Amino acid sequence: MAQCVQSVQEFVQDSFVPMVAVLCSDEAERLTRKNRLNFAELLRPFCRLTSEGHLRDPNNQLQVVKNLRICVTKVTPGAAPPSGSALSPGQRRRLDRVVLSCQPQEGAVTTAVAAGDYDLSFSDEALKSSAPWFSSWRETLTEVRASKLFSATTPWFEAYRENFLQLMPASEHEFLNHYLACLLVVSSGESAPVEQFVKLSQEQHRIQHSGDYATPKWFIPNTLKYYVLLHDVSQGDQQRAETVYEDMKQRYGPAGCYLLKINSRTLPAEQNEQIPDPWSQYLHRNHPQSQDEDDVPAEENDVGAGEDRHSADTEGKRPEANGEESTTGPRGACLTLDDHDHIRQFVQEFTFRGLLPHVEKNIRQLNDQVVSRKGLSRSLFTATKKWFGGGGGGKAPEKSVGEPKNAGGLLYPPEAPELQIRKMADLCFLVQHYELAYNCYHTAKKDFLSDQAMLYAAGALEMAAVSAFLQPGSARPYPTHYMDTAIQTYRDVCRNMVLAERCALLSAEILKSQGKYSEAATLLIKMTSEDSDLRSALLLEQAAHCFINMRTRMLRKFAFHMILAGHRFSKAGQKRHALRCYCQAMQVYKGRSWSLAEDHINFTIGRQSFTLGQPDKAVHAFKHILTNDSRQTASQQGAFLREYLYVYKTVMNQTGVSLPNLPLPCIHSAATRVYFGHERRPAEGEKQAATHVSLDQEYDAEQAAVWRRLEERLAAAANGGTVPANFRPSQCYLDSRTDNLHHPLAVVEEPMVVEVMFRNPLKVPLALSRLSLLWKFRRHGHTGEDAAEETEEETAADQDAADHQGEEPVTTETILDFHLAPEETKMARLRLLPHRTGCLTVTGVVYDLAAAPVPETGEDEGTQKVESVPVSGKQDLKIRGPRLNRTKEDKMFVRYGPDRRLEPIITPPAPLMEVFFLQFPTALLCGEIRKAYVEFCNVSAVPLRGLRVASTHPDFFTFGGPAPPDPASPDNCSAYKTLALAAGGSGEARRTPASADNFGPASDVTDVPVGGDGGLLPGRSARLPLWLRGPDREGVHQISFLFYYQSPEKGDKISHRVVRHSVFICASHSLSVRASACPSAVAPQRQDGGALVFVDVENINTSEAGVREFHIVQVSSGSQHWSLNKCINPAKEKDCKVSSRERAKLCFRATPCKPPQDASDDANVFTFSDVSMGNELIVSSATPCGDFFFRCRRTSESRRADASRSGSRTPSGSGNPDEDAREELQRVVGKCNQLDLDIIVIWKAFVVEDNKQLILEGQLHVALQAFGKEATSLTPKQESQEMVLLKFKSEPPPPATLPSAQLAQLVKSNLQYSETHAHDFAANSVCVVPVCLVLSNCCWTDVDVTVDLRHKTISSEWSECSFTWVGQTRYKLTLGPRGTHRLQLRACFLRPGVYNINTPAVRAAPASPAAQYDQVAQRNGGPALVVIADANQ
Repeated sequence: MAQCVQSVQEFVQDSFVPMVAVLCSDEAERLTRKNRLNFAELLRPFCRLTSEGHLRDPNNQLQVVKNLRICVTKVTPGAAPPSGSALSPGQRRRLDRVVLSCQPQEGAVTTAVAAGDYDLSFSDEALKSSAPWFSSWRETLTEVRASKLFSATTPWFEAYRENFLQLMPASEHEFLNHYLACLLVVSSGESAPVEQFVKLSQEQHRIQHSGDYATPKWFIPNTLKYYVLLHDVSQGDQQRAETVYEDMKQRYGPAGCYLLKINSRTLPAEQNEQIPDPWSQYLHRNHPQSQDEDDVPAEENDVGAGEDRHSADTEGKRPEANGEESTTGPRGACLTLDDHDHIRQFVQEFTFRGLLPHVEKNIRQLNDQVVSRKGLSRSLFTATKKWFGGGGGGKAPEKSVGEPKNAGGLLYPPEAPELQIRKMADLCFLVQHYELAYNCYHTAKKDFLSDQAMLYAAGALEMAAVSAFLQPGSARPYPTHYMDTAIQTYRDVCRNMVLAERCALLSAEILKSQGKYSEAATLLIKMTSEDSDLRSALLLEQAAHCFINMRTRMLRKFAFHMILAGHRFSKAGQKRHALRCYCQAMQVYKGRSWSLAEDHINFTIGRQSFTLGQPDKAVHAFKHILTNDSRQTASQQGAFLREYLYVYKTVMNQTGVSLPNLPLPCIHSAATRVYFGHERRPAEGEKQAATHVSLDQEYDAEQAAVWRRLEERLAAAANGGTVPANFRPSQCYLDSRTDNLHHPLAVVEEPMVVEVMFRNPLKVPLALSRLSLLWKFRRHGHTGEDAAEETEEETAADQDAADHQGEEPVTTETILDFHLAPEETKMARLRLLPHRTGCLTVTGVVYDLAAAPVPETGEDEGTQKVESVPVSGKQDLKIRGPRLNRTKEDKMFVRYGPDRRLEPIITPPAPLMEVFFLQFPTALLCGEIRKAYVEFCNVSAVPLRGLRVASTHPDFFTFGGPAPPDPASPDNCSAYKTLALAAGGSGEARRTPASADNFGPASDVTDVPVGGDGGLLPGRSARLPLWLRGPDREGVHQISFLFYYQSPEKGDKISHRVVRHSVFICASHSLSVRASACPSAVAPQRQDGGALVFVDVENINTSEAGVREFHIVQVSSGSQHWSLNKCINPAKEKDCKVSSRERAKLCFRATPCKPPQDASDDANVFTFSDVSMGNELIVSSATPCGDFFFRCRRTSESRRADASRSGSRTPSGSGNPDEDAREELQRVVGKCNQLDLDIIVIWKAFVVEDNKQLILEGQLHVALQAFGKEATSLTPKQESQEMVLLKFKSEPPPPATLPSAQLAQLVKSNLQYSETHAHDFAANSVCVVPVCLVLSNCCWTDVDVTVDLRHKTISSEWSECSFTWVGQTRYKLTLGPRGTHRLQLRACFLRPGVYNINTPAVRAAPASPAAQYDQVAQRNGGPALVVIADANQ
């Protein structure tokens, strides 16, 4: 990029400065107008402070403010809000005039160096280059690269950038250009200056708070008001001014007012000393809020209008923007140098005594507000410094997540905590406290992203990146991705090109200062668009300067982008700039176009060189034609190729080079793929071979990561639970996207397949013959130089000595014929078979090249002779590794790492296993159980051991016992272990204890029992049954199996090998099971107490035409604490059928199978309870039902653990008694509400296929975790994880309040009474009925209970009249754990009727000596109806 006058730090700091408004009285404005200036213009040259300021942050640390500049502007209220997404036409015309007025100086000294017909010249320096026709252009670029840094300046771009930043309208999402303070200026000559100050103060308050004006924007409600008494020394009364100033100090304090003395000059300007004019360079920089002048309608792309409007510039007269240059007389004519010092001192006093203390106070207030609203335990500065490593971490901030597709339209209220953090960040940034500003921006960014407020988030990202860059001495790198995300959000989401352009200008300057010219150029090019030709032209020009300033200069990119810039300058009406761009680009393109004329010249020179006996130059010329994309016709290219082959053959005969490098065809070395191992055997009959890895499969990075994770799990399981330090994942397939830093491992007598990509760039066919690989081999312990050279000659030879191949270390496969059609890209798979251990290196390919015969035969004999001449040669396979970017040297220079995919190490023989699947389905119903078989074959000469398998869906399969030799089994045979039931059974559940340890370890890795302790011997095979269960979610599922096995000998280079298998299972809906549980209404001490479990089963199968109805044959449960007792449905029939879209609801009674406080010896023992719905009982604790039960349970537990970890985390307690009490209360409540009961619904379905009836069996699982919470067998779609990823900040801990919803079940109440009572109301008008209230404690802890009989309810549903309780109406008691208490009550009735007497209010809370908790109303049962009858009726 071009050089700038300011440094990047100065430029960025001056782009965001504190804004100060000015309100002047009419008399004060008149005093300043004596100097042809208003008050804001009067202060502008003195707004940069020369001394340091100080303030203290919220942690009371002293911060130094250096080189601070403030912006003082006149308040101009506006009713219409500014357009923040685009500039107004007047602002655009101002930018056009600014760019047009800045042109290169006429007659600037230039240097032009000529080398042949190639000239390269710039206005600031000359670059010497030459452009011969084909060979010397590399030397030219080398000479250009060795010259000094190109430093051409572009003042028009700096002027555009400065004016653009000043024209930025105020926005609601940021406060950087909002007013921080207001100067109230009154002349000392006023009759009542103090009253005038009051009027100005009221005017400022009205502008800010009345709501009538959209502009200007104010930073905070309590704007700093600084009172300035302006005194005219030449005409005013000095003593009166001092008196008024003393009164002001009494009213506003010494730090809130100032006496400014100006206009000390009384003599004419020509009789006094020469006074400088510091205002001339500032007056064209008016504030953007007053720049919509000159809004004359004009077409933006009207070139003629642009030329007429700017015709003054062509005559050397630069127009000014403020419109005051038409008047005569100098500025500041009444000011002396002492007045300049007075103004400078006033600005310094206002800043140091007024503005900075005001900012410091507001930073503290905002910090306190944020802390109080967010609930943090310390100041934001300390907390964010701890969270984000602001103190000393050099780690770059994390990248943000992907943005949503819409802007969201979210607007925060002014008092929102997020905006308070943003305000605090902007204040810290304006006073150069960049570390605290970065932390605040970072925190605000997280909040905005979580709320999807993308405009606010983009602004926080932008300023966080700038703050990180401006931090002095910080190890934190500049977060380029923050700026990229902000630009993308501004441009694509918010549609705000103004903010996107500002962000791009800042980021480009920062990247340029760091030497990242490539990134800066890319950023600038992305910002070009069709909405602004001027902006696109300037950015393209700067991108071109970036290309020429790079360490490796890109002259052609420079020229290309200068051409683009010139085109956009022309469209914008900037004709002189367009001409300049085209002239600079012409210097690079002159004589360098690859045209048809150049091809003809090269062909002619090649022929003449060969005739003169210079075949080397001729070959070089022809090679130049063939190696570049030519626009010649096919017949002409065929002639070029025949000439080249003939000349090349002659050169080979003269020089004696056996294998020279050939230019054709083109080889894409980076696309070379390598595969180690045998090709997979095809399927035999019903056997389906494992998919594993092959060259026919496309590389998938996500799937590769899945395989790596599975292999790490297997390696950890095979090595005691930890991954070995020297673990390397198995790599059978290598390409440009795999990790190729290490030497791959190959096995003796296992082939190595190398796939090479050939491309024919010509329009004529090519014929290759005897195509093979060129390699070097080195045995262990040998240098290998002689062997390598010998191998090359043997590979390049005719290979007719077949009797010597047995002695070679590697056998090479040769492709006899390989044809390439015109412009065709074709793959060639070449094989090597190593026979010895050592190091093998594939260096290239060797082949014979000839021109393929063409259909035309009308050529002469000489031409036919040339066509029949083939040439032998080679091409090297040079694969460049990935770009290094770790060290400083790697970032400064272009360095690449190694790529060793073609350098395998040949190891001794290792075990090799093949896996086949039999009767493996491709479609299953959800929860369906299917039996398949898997066969393991050891096809190597080495035994294998330690066979294990891991899968992405561990709950999809399980292994059974040994299988019979024949896998065929009766179709109607049940997959479950069944027991016959006696006719007329009681329906009670059958309980069976089972340990989870009997169903394998609690991990995703499964040991495969094959071969016994000795492993699987060579040539042997083993077949095992494989039970499959359909996924719970409908759809197509990709299920991956990774089989892991080890060598019998430890210490081998290949410690283990793997076999991959991926299968797609289409799961269809079967049944949907929903279950819920509620505590029993009876007392828990009764035998029939416990819980009621409701199971709702719905047939949601619609895709399978053969499945018409499902039979629910059994409902089982598995739990450590609960068990199903019996089904209490009133239906008499036991068979439960559910047809399509039908639903069935079952109700079961569950009882505790073990007291919660008992500590069992074996914590993994589960109680399985089976409730049969038919004539057979399925043993749910046996295989495969028990296996899938525990596998699905582990999967659901891991999902809940992941969800709890990804959710909000509360900070751990620090010994706080309130915190400990809250945790204890939560534990008690959770224990009271906890259920932990898994329901297993076993079903059958009858399907007719091929005139045979098949029985489909399956099981569905529902995990009930708590009372009152419904659970379902359908796996929910994981859509909420994206929202979890956006929760960057943990939520504050919840307050220690009682969870009333959970505590409403502590005590059960039951009324015992006579339901019907007859009374003679004629004899006695009052009827008293005895009622017994039974209170039962459902918890294992003491509970304080309060019973209030005065509770009023509106229960007119049963009787229009009410009743009353007599006797004691309020009771307080304490119930022990699982205890019961009976209260004898009396109800009084005045007339007959039906009454609901269930009106006592029962409130309870856990009894705790440490703290007192508010009691919670307990859940009231249904209505308790009593019928009061009149005995006389």
